[in-house]
Amino acid sequence: MSFPLLTATAVLPALGAIATAAVPATKRTAAKWLALLVSIATLALAVVVAVRFDPGGDRYQLTESHAWIADFGVRYELGVDGIGVALIALTALLIPFIILAGWHDADPLETGSKRWRPTQGFFALILVVEAMVILSFEATDVFLFYIFFEAMLIPLYFLIGGFGDRAHQDGEQAAATQRSYAAVKFLLYNLAGGLVMLAAVIGLYVVAGNFSLTEIAEARANGSLEMSTSTERWLFLGFFLAFAVKAPMWPLHTWLPNAMQESTAPVAVLITAVVDKVGTFAMLRFCLQLFPEASKWATPVIMVLAVISIIYGALLAVGQRDIKRLIAYASISHFGFIIMGIFAMTSQGQSGATLYMVNHGISTAVLLLVAGFLISRRGSRLIADYGGVQKVAPVLAGTFLIGGLATLSLPGLAPFVSEFLVLVGTFTRYPVIGVIATFGIVLAALYTLVLYQRTMTGPLRPELAKMPDLRVREIAVAAPLIVLLVFLGVYPKPVTDIVNPAVKQTMSDVQQTDPQPEVEAAK
Repeated sequence: MSFPLLTATAVLPALGAIATAAVPATKRTAAKWLALLVSIATLALAVVVAVRFDPGGDRYQLTESHAWIADFGVRYELGVDGIGVALIALTALLIPFIILAGWHDADPLETGSKRWRPTQGFFALILVVEAMVILSFEATDVFLFYIFFEAMLIPLYFLIGGFGDRAHQDGEQAAATQRSYAAVKFLLYNLAGGLVMLAAVIGLYVVAGNFSLTEIAEARANGSLEMSTSTERWLFLGFFLAFAVKAPMWPLHTWLPNAMQESTAPVAVLITAVVDKVGTFAMLRFCLQLFPEASKWATPVIMVLAVISIIYGALLAVGQRDIKRLIAYASISHFGFIIMGIFAMTSQGQSGATLYMVNHGISTAVLLLVAGFLISRRGSRLIADYGGVQKVAPVLAGTFLIGGLATLSLPGLAPFVSEFLVLVGTFTRYPVIGVIATFGIVLAALYTLVLYQRTMTGPLRPELAKMPDLRVREIAVAAPLIVLLVFLGVYPKPVTDIVNPAVKQTMSDVQQTDPQPEVEAAK
């Protein structure tokens, strides 16, 4: 029997979480190093997965299949396509930087405080989330996917509610109340979407008789599984609603700004750069593959909601006074681009959307982690409390600027390529929506440059005169991600070569071809 590589990629961080949690309370530094080493080892396994994956081979590779709950047709089935490989690599890449950036976020508070931050628990929960996200990208059994899709909410709830941002202006009691509110809102929104999806999962089993994604999709393709139009549409809506909450898409987005505002910066990156990608990934893997006709039926409405997300998120980002809330609304706008690319039903749009998931994860990690370093120095998230930072911390200001320029999709940085592909793919089929979406780029330039201007330029505020620049550990977090942003900005081929075959297969699932350009006949 071949080595279960996909299982190992998820089990390693899970076992690492148990080991990290078991480290004695007085050995906080040992727990940190153990979590970091486990995350690096997981990254090494993810690299092996990417190397062994053959873009020209079968759709799902490195497959594993074992009986689990035989009476209900549930199997432990794993497999990855190109899109899954790219997102597993993104997840495994970001977790070490998240751990390194949050090195002191769970240390005990100052002497005299009644609160204690269990360092071991903080890093163990991050590894648990990593394991569940990776399994979500690997699962080809619908019920298995659902379990991890929902189970990841539990560690995230504790990360938001138990390890919130220390930069709170209203006192410890108010901070605890706000953290609890954000954590409960996050949990309720996602649980509500998950319960609707559970009803749809059960309905799919009643219709298909099993939970295997590959078997159901094959049966639908060859006509051996008949599904009425109304049934398919209701099942599609059940799945899509849960994914739209996770994504998040307007108007189901309101949990994200609160969750990101009250989380530590590394946990905020974990949410928006890693976990939220499960929602958009699942739209491609499950909605389009299992319910192709319903996906085409719902496309006009979804495209409108996506473009609303783009403009709405960007407009609200412009008006924010809190740095992390600004980045949260910017992410809502970016997820609108991703969803728009998926449902444009063009190869350029879907390739761009997949590439956007990867590039958004990297660019948001740079911007948000550097913002976290800035906030930890000043003790405030308010933009008005900053000014002239580049005079005393030029390296911090420079990395913050690069993260911001990547967020507004500057040519030469990775998000530009993906955003350009999404807009081209959308315009060929939905020109009006494509034109409206371009205003999101203008607004992105506005909120990003205004944020930089107000925090980094101008007169130096007296309170910031002794602000230190980035330390070695913080540079070690930001520098490799910036290098990757530049590399993928000028040479995205390593990612597109992996994802394009999977995109072509998805286009075949929904029986769509790219619109042909209209060329006037020569007179």
